[in-house]
Amino acid sequence: MQNSLKEIVYSQKLQKEELLALTYIDRTKEPFAKKWLDSGLIKVVLGPRRAGKSVFSLLLLKDRPFMYFNFDDEVLSSVGGISTDELMKELHAAYGGDVKTILFDEIQNLPSWELFANRLHRAGYNLVLTGSNAHLLSKELATHLTGRHMPIEILPFDFNEFLRAKKFVINQEYASLPRQRGELLNLMENYLLNGGFPEVAVKNVDPKDYLDVLLDAVLFKDVVKRHRVKFSTQVGNLAAHLINNFANLYTVRKLLEALNLKSATTIEKYINYLEEAYLVFSLLRYSPKSLERIKSPRKVYAVDNGFIIAKAVQHSPDKGKLMENLVFTELVKWGAKPNRELFYYKTRNDREVDFVLKKGIEVIELIQVCYESINLDVEQRETKALFEASDELKVKKLTVLTWDEKREVKKDGITIQFIPLWEWLLEKTQD
Repeated sequence: MQNSLKEIVYSQKLQKEELLALTYIDRTKEPFAKKWLDSGLIKVVLGPRRAGKSVFSLLLLKDRPFMYFNFDDEVLSSVGGISTDELMKELHAAYGGDVKTILFDEIQNLPSWELFANRLHRAGYNLVLTGSNAHLLSKELATHLTGRHMPIEILPFDFNEFLRAKKFVINQEYASLPRQRGELLNLMENYLLNGGFPEVAVKNVDPKDYLDVLLDAVLFKDVVKRHRVKFSTQVGNLAAHLINNFANLYTVRKLLEALNLKSATTIEKYINYLEEAYLVFSLLRYSPKSLERIKSPRKVYAVDNGFIIAKAVQHSPDKGKLMENLVFTELVKWGAKPNRELFYYKTRNDREVDFVLKKGIEVIELIQVCYESINLDVEQRETKALFEASDELKVKKLTVLTWDEKREVKKDGITIQFIPLWEWLLEKTQD
């Protein structure tokens, strides 16, 4: 085993050097992560598989000496368990005794990893950890590393990262240049349909085939295998159902009926597994009363629009819903925390507002998403909900995100801004 571990460490060291020699897309989260790099906290990089966590972590450390070990190495499964003392010995043998910064990739594959990390942290090592399973990491971090860690969430590319991947440079006067604006709309359509997973954006792999295989791999590795799910077909059917009903409301009772399942507890458990694996998000209805929030139907969103197209049962999903899913994921990438700072809303007259944004205890903005060309009926439907919600929640910042139309509507001293999605995506900055 010792020789095998030595070989794995040296092989991975070569892989690390090869990876660092390549060119990558700058990530929006980099300044935030660098701010914490030299702190005494353990940096934990979270997110779905293939979203770029490992590359992000490598680039974060590229200007300093650091040790690297990937616990997702297939060779490890063939050699059985490893001794952490032997691992540290081999890492220092490969990198030298003075190196105190370590990147551990997919550390959740190491049993009792949190105890190992805690021990190294007490010994003065500067740790960067990556992992795919949000629940395992957050649960164990809360238990064992309270106050000693900084989570950094890496999701698929946001729109600005996607444009950098496509080498699209925005001229300051792009809005008045038909050709560039048309190219921008074309790229936004691509992003709307294919999403932002790096392999899809950078390497132009076939998005449907690639993401279909990726989603199945996540279901097997991060849900069925990790949680020892006995009825894998059931959890697969639930995932497919939720993704095909993205941007729609659901209740556990209706899911039980639709999927012919018997246990509400099992449904809740499976949904938690899917959320932990970063496949879907559930959004609560906003209410100042916590019981109303919990009891109301939830809205489901996919982590990436590409998954929706890959698993679509219908031939072409509703572009308005795709836009709404895109806006949700973009808000999350910019730092809005679902069910703490981000909700949907229903007025007293049962009119729905897509997104409620909170800051602290204050509701700061209401957002509607509308793909179709603005006509009088559409305008009245969207604006009525916003004006009603504005009155009920005492919010003045009201926004309708359109595909490519900019104007404003006023009523009783309140203004609704109609903003093209591309403009909103480009102007929004990371908090």
